[in-house]
Amino acid sequence: MMDETQKTTLVSDALRALLYEVSVNPKPGLVDPVSSGPHPDMDVFTFIDSAVSLRQYFDRCATHGANFQGDDLHDLFLGIRPDGVVAEHTMFGATEGVNTHKGAIFSLGILVTADAYRVDHSEFSLPDIVKAMLKDLTVNDFKGLDDKSPEALTAGEKQYLKYGIKGIRGEAEAGFPTVMNVALPALRKHQGTKNQRLLDTLMTIVGSTVDTNLVKRAQTDSVVDWAHQQSQHYFVLGGSRTVQGMAFLNELNDVFTERNLSLGGSADLLILTIFIGLREEII
Repeated sequence: MMDETQKTTLVSDALRALLYEVSVNPKPGLVDPVSSGPHPDMDVFTFIDSAVSLRQYFDRCATHGANFQGDDLHDLFLGIRPDGVVAEHTMFGATEGVNTHKGAIFSLGILVTADAYRVDHSEFSLPDIVKAMLKDLTVNDFKGLDDKSPEALTAGEKQYLKYGIKGIRGEAEAGFPTVMNVALPALRKHQGTKNQRLLDTLMTIVGSTVDTNLVKRAQTDSVVDWAHQQSQHYFVLGGSRTVQGMAFLNELNDVFTERNLSLGGSADLLILTIFIGLREEII
């Protein structure tokens, strides 16, 4: 059974993941301590306020995961969903209405819950627990979209109908394969300072995923190929440990700001990667 020290550490690692992500710089299309990029309504302090406000939510997720006794892990997911709704209201209260961590409330809350459950169920891997929790998520969440009016559709629902993109729901339902199979191996491989390793991990994610926030801002899915090309060029230049690579990131941040493009989906995946990295003590 998870003891209080283990629980405190788990919750603290979730909060550290949020704070580490916003501290990494320079991040194209994202908020960091140096630049707000294409997000003039928020800055690093907004993200700090948001992260701190979510401690009770992650504590609730850890409690759900540690105490769950049922046979169907989908019930565990249903148990934390109402807490996620409350957490969103708490976040908006802390940020005066700015959406800083809505995606992370969903995805990081799932990982915290799953990791707490795994304390007494070490025979299961983290991805397997997540997949069991989220079985048929996209089928259920995207059911009946054709009957909704266009005005009632969320951005994620519109992208699913227009491009077939499942977004973070699909990533989570599959056990976060981008995190497990792409981002974590990159984090283990990359060398340098903490900031350099996390920058290179972020750009690995950018080159390997369909960022729904980017598609939303660009209003076309053709932007995904362009983002992948920017990632490839960054690594051709040597990544974060070269002057050329860092100069390119700063130039790319200017491009993202001018075009009002954001990599919010990639940032959420970096948060998850950092969280697992902290749990595995590889950061």
